Amino acid sequence: MARLGFFLHEAVRALRRSAAPSVAAIVTIVVTVLLLGVLIPVLQTTQGKTEEVRDQLLLKVFGVVEAKDDEIKGLKGQVAKVPHVDRVEFVSKQEGLRILKERLGDDDITEELHGNPLPAAFNVYPDDADNLEAIRNDLEPPNSKGEPEPFSPLVEDVEDSRDEASKIRAVTGAIKIVLLAITGLLLVASLGLVGNTIRLSIYARRREVEVMRLVGATNWFIRWPFIIEGLVVGLLGAASAVGILWLGKVTIVDPLSDRFALVAAQNTIDFIPLVAVLIACAMAVSALGSGITLRRFLQV
Repeated sequence: MARLGFFLHEAVRALRRSAAPSVAAIVTIVVTVLLLGVLIPVLQTTQGKTEEVRDQLLLKVFGVVEAKDDEIKGLKGQVAKVPHVDRVEFVSKQEGLRILKERLGDDDITEELHGNPLPAAFNVYPDDADNLEAIRNDLEPPNSKGEPEPFSPLVEDVEDSRDEASKIRAVTGAIKIVLLAITGLLLVASLGLVGNTIRLSIYARRREVEVMRLVGATNWFIRWPFIIEGLVVGLLGAASAVGILWLGKVTIVDPLSDRFALVAAQNTIDFIPLVAVLIACAMAVSALGSGITLRRFLQV
């Protein structure tokens, strides 16, 4: 305990002697943790929304208009047996007309129609969005001319959402790459500035380090005060950033969560685990910056 007290005393003394660089390092940690505190929930929300949209991707199998509901419904078992099909929903002609009315929001338009021009259909949900093309190939196998043809003469057309799936994968991938690149740059910048702060502190106390080396102090005995100094910098910066994040959550995110679905998704992310991760990352980066910087000065 006495040695730990000595290390803490030395770390606090070093922070006081190098106040300006220490404040700069703390500010950098604050900015880094703030951005990470925003980027991590955004990345998780983006991933969650992507999976939610992917789960809604499906194929539409339209029957011929002249076919009766019972005739089309009889094909449900055949469609359900296709590999990678998770479930099949039958949509009757009347159900299709009702859905059309809801989407148009105007009954007058549909009332002008003579009869029901909509065919019965199936909503075919895949077990994975990446299997949409495979399912469509089974539902529209090539004919003798090599052209896709519906598996039954009662089927008029098969439509899928491969374009939407490709766009979703492309956008999600780009977002992940950008966020990961920003995160990496922030961590490197924090590591460099914290290391520079410790470097200035070591330079100011280089005589002490040399004397401690001459009297037989081990590298770790010399290193611990500087590592603790880095941990304190990381803790102070992370604590300040967490306070700002909490204030932003209470004043901005929570009031807007009832209006915007994307903002509401942030409420599904536990704040306490996020805080723990941010503080741990800040302290780890600060300690690592201290250790890497000090290594050079101990190589005598």
